[in-house]
Amino acid sequence: MTLLDLPNGYYELPPGKLANVATFLEMTALPDRDLKSLPIGYRLQKIDAHNLAQYRVWYAAVGEDVMWFSRMIMPDEQLYAQLSHPDVFSFALMEGDVFCGLLELDFKAVNTCELTFFGVVPTKIGSGLGRGMMDEALRLAFTKSIERLIVHTCTFDHPAALPFYIRSGFKPISMSVEVHDDPRLTGKARPESSPQIPLLRR
Repeated sequence: MTLLDLPNGYYELPPGKLANVATFLEMTALPDRDLKSLPIGYRLQKIDAHNLAQYRVWYAAVGEDVMWFSRMIMPDEQLYAQLSHPDVFSFALMEGDVFCGLLELDFKAVNTCELTFFGVVPTKIGSGLGRGMMDEALRLAFTKSIERLIVHTCTFDHPAALPFYIRSGFKPISMSVEVHDDPRLTGKARPESSPQIPLLRR
C-alpha cells in the first residue's frame, strides 16, 4: 500500500478511473453481547470452488450495485485457488434453495482473520438477516486462535455498512484511497450497475 502524501485539494482522475475512500476496521475479541443466530429456515452453505460461474452470479447479486468487482476481474485459476484454499471459508447464505447472501473468512495471515466479503442481496437489506449472519461469522472467526478480525468497507458500499460494522463491535483503525478502473467500462460489470456512481465515458 502506497502512503498518500499530497497537499489538500482536488485531483482529477484519468478517464476510466474511479476513486473511493476505504475504512479499515478490526475486532480483537468477541463483543460482550448476546450473539444472534440465523433465523429458522436459513443456513450457511459452503461455496463449491469448482462452480465459479455460479459463484460469480451470487457475487454480483450481492455486490453489483455497491461496486464489488474484484472477483469479477480475477482470473479463474486465481479465484479457484482462493475459494479452495484450506484457510479460506466461503459461504452462501441460503433460504431453502434461494440465495440470500455471501460470507467469506480468510485465515491465511498469521493470527488474523479477514472478513473478506460480507453482504446480503438488496431485497434483504434492513431485514435483520445481516445481524444473524454477522454473528455467525464472529463465532466462526473466533473459534480459531486469532488475535484480530479485520474488515474494510468503502464509500461505494451501502451507507449502512460502516455503522453496521461498528455496531457489530469493529473499531475503525485507518483509511485509504483506492483508485481503480471502472469495471462498467471494461465489460466486467453491467453499464447500469451501481447507478449512484457516475459513469464517465472515456
